[in-house]
Amino acid sequence: HVQLVESGGGSVQAGGSLRLSCVASGYVYKNKCMAWFRQAPGKEREGVAAIYSGDITYYADSEKGRFTSSQDYAKNTLYLQMNSLKPEDTAMYYCTAHGGGCRFPPLKADFGVWGQGTQVTVS
Repeated sequence: HVQLVESGGGSVQAGGSLRLSCVASGYVYKNKCMAWFRQAPGKEREGVAAIYSGDITYYADSEKGRFTSSQDYAKNTLYLQMNSLKPEDTAMYYCTAHGGGCRFPPLKADFGVWGQGTQVTVS
C-alpha cells in the first residue's frame, strides 16, 4: 500500500520561507516522476514543481527562483523549499507521484497517488 504524507506547512508572513516534506511508504522514489501541486479555495489544482530522477526539474514561471524541489533517497523523502513567499502562494500543497516519465508542466491526470496535503498560509 503506497502512502505519501506531507508536512511542513504553516502560517508565515510575506517574504518568509517554509520547507515542505513528503515521506513515502511502500514506495521508492527513484526513477519516478514526483511533483508538488497546490490548490487554493475555489481554484483548480495546479502543478508548481516536478522532479525526475533527482535532478531533472520543472518549476512554474511564478515559482522559478523561489521554489526548489529535491529528493533524499535514503530517507525516501521529497522536499519543496519555498522562499520569498507571497500571499498568492496561500494554498493546500499536495505531493504526488507516478512511475512514468515526467511531463513538464506536470499534468494532474498523470498522477494516481496523492498525499493528504499540507496548508500554507502567507499573510
